[in-house]
Amino acid sequence: MKAAQKVFSWSRVLAVLAKEFIQMRRDRLTFAMMVGIPIAQLVLFGYAINTDPRHLPTLIEMGDSGPATRSLIQGLKNSGYFDIQGVIGHDGAGAALASGRTMFVVSIPPLFEEKLARGERPQVMLDIDASDPVAAGAGAGAMPGIVQQALKPFAAPGDIPVETVIHRRFNPAGRTAVNIVPGLLGVILTMTMVLITAIAITRETERGTLEALLTSPAQPLEVMIGKITPYVAVGFIQTAVMLAGARLLFAVPFLGNPLAFLVAVSLFILVNLSIGFLFSTMARTQMQAMQMTIFIFLPSILLSGFMFPFYGMPVWAQAIGQVLPTTHFIRAVRAVMLKGAGFGEVWANLWPLMAILAVIATLALRRYRRTLD
Repeated sequence: MKAAQKVFSWSRVLAVLAKEFIQMRRDRLTFAMMVGIPIAQLVLFGYAINTDPRHLPTLIEMGDSGPATRSLIQGLKNSGYFDIQGVIGHDGAGAALASGRTMFVVSIPPLFEEKLARGERPQVMLDIDASDPVAAGAGAGAMPGIVQQALKPFAAPGDIPVETVIHRRFNPAGRTAVNIVPGLLGVILTMTMVLITAIAITRETERGTLEALLTSPAQPLEVMIGKITPYVAVGFIQTAVMLAGARLLFAVPFLGNPLAFLVAVSLFILVNLSIGFLFSTMARTQMQAMQMTIFIFLPSILLSGFMFPFYGMPVWAQAIGQVLPTTHFIRAVRAVMLKGAGFGEVWANLWPLMAILAVIATLALRRYRRTLD
């Protein structure tokens, strides 16, 4: 009998093979992951990722007007690097760049037309939000050539009509670490907060200890608060470690309002813990909880502006990025740490985090109530 079992049998192989196909058919989430992740990566890396961003938001500080000014603005538009979105007043460049409204501000000085006609080579200044060196680099490099070409008809042959001044704000040295390290905080919190919460609660389901909660008088909101509160402390510890490392190892500045930073971190931690709680109500196993986490983690890295310029992505990718909490958190953190921003400048990114938190928490509580029922 034992000798017969040692003989290789295709029938037993086929039996095991059939069993695995049946298991795969039942575990639809795993099958969807195997098919969905390669497709998502292909689409995101092929269409959404662009390291040479064009049509970046640009404002004009108009100190003068006339045919040369109009030619200059038209030259900026035709270049494809600059998307002219409006005009700001005198000394408005700093506030516009700090709030994230724009990446470039082109300043045309007073008496520009008159000085150009007299051959005095007036200055044209380009203020850049250089906190993202990759996004700012292409436009900054192309600016002098664009200006000279646009104003060539207004200068004598062979003359350089104006002096182009490039002013890089918030990261004048163009150090990549200054941009990456604050964004890395958002990526780490996304990965750990969602994953830890989803696995911890799903583990109780697998072990049967969740039944004790289901039969207890604890309300869904009470269970949710009790489950996520310990991990809020973990999130703040991670934040403190990241801030210390950013300062001591990479000399990343912290220039803004600490309270605004604290509010942004608190909201972001709560959002990710709520997402993890929601995933735990849908997953039957810890493996499924981990697989669900990838669906939020992958786009959070690629579409949030952490690794690649946000404005360099196509419109549909930007639309997806706008609903990701990581996008708004990274913007807020970079604004506070690198640009000296306060509540006024980061409010545009705080209220989306509040809205996302309200939606996710509501969905998680409703899913948990169904489990109770």
